[in-house]
Amino acid sequence: MGKRSARTAALVACILSYLLVGAAVFDALESEAERGRQRRLAQKRGEFRRKYGFSAADYHELERLARQAEPHRAGRQWKFAGSFYFAITVITTIGYGHAAPGTDSGKVFCMFYALLGIPLTLVTFQSLGERLNALMRHLLLAAKRCLGLRQPRVSTENMVVAGLLACVATLALGAVAFAHFEGWTFFHAYYYCFITLTTIGFGDFVALQSDEALQRKPPYVAFSFLYILLGLTVIGAFLNLVVLRFLANTEAPSCVPSPRLGARVSHMCPRAPHHPVRPRGATRISQRVCQLETWACDNLGFSPPSSPVAVRPIPTDRLQARRKSI
Repeated sequence: MGKRSARTAALVACILSYLLVGAAVFDALESEAERGRQRRLAQKRGEFRRKYGFSAADYHELERLARQAEPHRAGRQWKFAGSFYFAITVITTIGYGHAAPGTDSGKVFCMFYALLGIPLTLVTFQSLGERLNALMRHLLLAAKRCLGLRQPRVSTENMVVAGLLACVATLALGAVAFAHFEGWTFFHAYYYCFITLTTIGFGDFVALQSDEALQRKPPYVAFSFLYILLGLTVIGAFLNLVVLRFLANTEAPSCVPSPRLGARVSHMCPRAPHHPVRPRGATRISQRVCQLETWACDNLGFSPPSSPVAVRPIPTDRLQARRKSI
């Protein structure tokens, strides 16, 4: 099994183990609470039916009507503001489930809209994340220069730590705002921001769904839309840094040019070993760089840009003397 296949198998095993651990923990935390909620709900249902004399069919019809009326607490879901909110949840794959197309034509358009919008959104946030990481690197360099460092350098670890702090600050800012506007606790608002910006989108907490906020609170609606889009950019930039850091650790190229002129070339190109080493995890670009370094070391009249000292060409008289000795 090759190195890449072994790494893929290890990642699959890690994912399966992670899922098993998560299932066990959620079972232990939520199972008993769920059973208690079911008992209380059944008790309330029986009391309600006895109090108002509803039959089982009447009560089920009332439940169905209550579920259908739930999305309309926010006002008209399919006016422009509500439709824009729904479009955001589609192309960002948040998918709260608070609203869904009710007509067949709307469902067909939603599928085609998502097929084009999701890749476009991924590419856009990828580009925005790169620009944000470049800005963050520039700010870190400026901060290190202000601290008096002679040769400031921003490592990947610095970027990851800065990105993590930016994510925490973004989530905290949103939690404060949504706790104020929605009347949630800070913990529930922070939970909502995390579930939203990681595009999990359970739908147990959804903003703009009370007091007809979509029509009556335009500034809050605008803030919610901007926060979701900018927050996704920040979270996406941080996740890109984490992925790049992981790939840098697992796929670091290890290629060394092999000499063909013996100890003489080894002396002129010290980094080249006597025994050739075949690169395994290197990319095509890194292999090409290694080939260029090998060619540079083999051509004694050429000095690559990275070499500290140019190799002097062999004098003509020495070459003629070598030919005579041969």
